[in-house]
Amino acid sequence: MTIWFYRQNNPENHEIRRQSLSFKYYVKNYLLANRDFLKEKVLDFPAGNGVTSGILKDIGATAIPMDLFPEYFETEGLHCTRANIREGLPAEDKSVDVLICQEGIEHFSDQYNALRECNRVIKDKGILLITTPNYSNIQARLSYMLTESERFNSIMPPNELDSIWMSKQEITQEIYFGHIFLIGIQKLRVLAKLAGFRIKKCHFTRKKSTSTILFPCFIRLFIFPSWITYKKI
Repeated sequence: MTIWFYRQNNPENHEIRRQSLSFKYYVKNYLLANRDFLKEKVLDFPAGNGVTSGILKDIGATAIPMDLFPEYFETEGLHCTRANIREGLPAEDKSVDVLICQEGIEHFSDQYNALRECNRVIKDKGILLITTPNYSNIQARLSYMLTESERFNSIMPPNELDSIWMSKQEITQEIYFGHIFLIGIQKLRVLAKLAGFRIKKCHFTRKKSTSTILFPCFIRLFIFPSWITYKKI
């Protein structure tokens, strides 16, 4: 069975002031520390501006970058292919050893079929590496309870203005959604399992101070009802 390697991030900051706060910083360190298994064919989707594809190339992997908007790909020496997850990735069945989906799944409207498509192109015993904002932490749960937003003190709830990050009809009819489809670890685990994956490991990039402060206040609220629910199963 195909291995699913899932790495869960804290909510991303769109105006990152320090490199250490960027999810790309953690992905880069992970790739550099695990370069042995990356001397393979690695599909980078969505590739974005090509930072990760460039790292893969530098460590000796065969990088295959794809993105809905390849016009913004900047890494020299690599060609980024236009790809729409809803229409299927332009890759053969079981053709890549690793697929990196970096800060992408929270933008996909059909996450189950997106995971199935990833499973289709990955070889048996291959790896799917996912990064996504952590929608399961206490701060995220509190934000959703108060305003149904990702961060109630700085981001509006999903709406037709802020939640459409890009729409260029002259390039593609597809819309690049914002964080409308944020997903928690339990739901993501189930969808991945149904799509044919199993979790190998979850990596958390850093502790969130707000969640740490709130944890003692909410521990009884979370643990006791969960215990009651699991006792019924």
